[in-house]
Amino acid sequence: MSATENLIQLLGAVALLLWGLFMVHTGITRGFGAQLRHAVNRGVANRARAFLAGMGVTMVVQSSTATALIVASFASRGLIDAAPAFAVMLGADVGTTLVAQVLSFDLGFLSPLLLIVGIVMHKTLKRTIHRQIGRSAIGLGLMLLALTLIVHTSEPMRDAPVLRALFAAMSDEPLIALALTAILTWLAHSSLAVVLLVMSYASTGVVSVPLALVMVLGANLGGVLPPIVATLSEGTLARRVTFGNAAFKVIGVAICLPLIEFMPDWLAGWEGEAARQVVNFHTAFNLGVAFLFILLVPVAARIAARLLPPDEERETSDRARFLDATAIDTPAVALSCAAREVMRMAESVERMVNGVATFLRRDDASAMAKLIDMDDVVDRQYEDVKLYVTKIARQEVDAAESHRIAEILSFATNLEYVGDIAENLLEKLMTKAKKQLRFSEEGMAELADLHGHAAANLKLAMAVFMSGDVGVARQLVRAKRHVNALERRYAESHMERLRQERPESIETSGLHMDMLRDLRRLHSHITSVAYPILEAAGELRKSRLKKHHADAPSRKPSQDQMAANSSPPQDAAGAGSDQIPYGIGGAQATGTM
Repeated sequence: MSATENLIQLLGAVALLLWGLFMVHTGITRGFGAQLRHAVNRGVANRARAFLAGMGVTMVVQSSTATALIVASFASRGLIDAAPAFAVMLGADVGTTLVAQVLSFDLGFLSPLLLIVGIVMHKTLKRTIHRQIGRSAIGLGLMLLALTLIVHTSEPMRDAPVLRALFAAMSDEPLIALALTAILTWLAHSSLAVVLLVMSYASTGVVSVPLALVMVLGANLGGVLPPIVATLSEGTLARRVTFGNAAFKVIGVAICLPLIEFMPDWLAGWEGEAARQVVNFHTAFNLGVAFLFILLVPVAARIAARLLPPDEERETSDRARFLDATAIDTPAVALSCAAREVMRMAESVERMVNGVATFLRRDDASAMAKLIDMDDVVDRQYEDVKLYVTKIARQEVDAAESHRIAEILSFATNLEYVGDIAENLLEKLMTKAKKQLRFSEEGMAELADLHGHAAANLKLAMAVFMSGDVGVARQLVRAKRHVNALERRYAESHMERLRQERPESIETSGLHMDMLRDLRRLHSHITSVAYPILEAAGELRKSRLKKHHADAPSRKPSQDQMAANSSPPQDAAGAGSDQIPYGIGGAQATGTM
């Protein structure tokens, strides 16, 4: 076999190792992500429990990076202080070494069995948790197979002149070897995979033990880079966790690097195999860092707080607060995060809607301008939610999660429409204030009444979105019919005042009619949250539209037929009206106007 073919096979084996590690990680997080996040959150009562929680979770997910991002997301929302977060990370670093210890043994004989069991479980079982266990089994089988391939492929490379010269040069320049391995680990996003690769090289003699130990230190340094990069756009509370953990590793490497030449003899006293020496050094290094800093995490937390003070403007900005990127792989948790962010968006919209009532009777141009600007905040919140939920939809979701995705997108979209309409209403009130117009007392009362229904039902819609209560959803649909009737009645009352030549009604006629229409439209979008819930519960009737027959002659309905059709029958939700389709992203249902 030529050197080129050998190199291609080696790269393929490394790619298979990374893919297997990814499958294990995603399978575990999708199947048990909520429980693992709960374990981290519960395990921060003291440093010892935090350390054990980090170690246990990382052993399960086989990724200290995943644990780091979970802890950073908790810290950014104030759910965990810096000191216990550091303890969790020290435990996570030890946990990943224990996984390497297990995989360092010759377990290649388990690979076919794990692949068979995993494929059967993933293809035949229906429950999501069982399918994800099967996915993890497939990933573990691929990892073991990849390690076997790496060992077999590396053996012929031992005598390659180019590689021998390269690794000999790296042995003489430990800092270069350290930096190159750190960069490789950053690109691979897995210190575990790089340590296993170095272990395989050492087992075949491609890499000397002293050089392998330097590369292990480089892998530990490179392992802190992905969490740092991922939290650069987050708040300072999240960055404290990742930068603090990186500081621990840098200090540990600075202490160990000058002692590398003495390490091989010390490690050989434990076990003679080169592969075991590499993995034992990896474990010893992280245990040493943990024991050194576990007692100093309160001091480290104070130093981090001083070096990275909270950015008050950023922490209180309108950026998304609940859209946890680390929860994407766990759709159930991620959808809960999205729902919380939508409720935050609803609170912004509620402020705009309530502002309409305030400025109906009081002119305050500067305050109205601030509320009008809030529509930009609502738009940004909507974009954040939409992009986040789209990422969730790319994961493996079940039918219930898919339905919830549609509900969240539907409600968020309707809230964005409500914000736009509220902005239009406020701009009309701004125009009224500039022209010093006045509504008649009757007209003011009508607008206030219609707005009162909209504001009250917005709170009801928020409750329906979170609870899914069918009875309250039916109440919303009935309220929609009532508000539509009110809008028609108030329009007729306004026309009557025009016939009476009331001065206030004449000068505000166009403005008054536009606001009646906008309030009805606003209320319609508010009540739209009820339709997915009623449709899922079987509470909506099918469309009343008859099938079109191509051969049937076209004819206009008679006056009697038009009169008969003008009063639609009651639907299953208690609201009589024509059915309209609703839905986002291709998922459609029917709702009543």
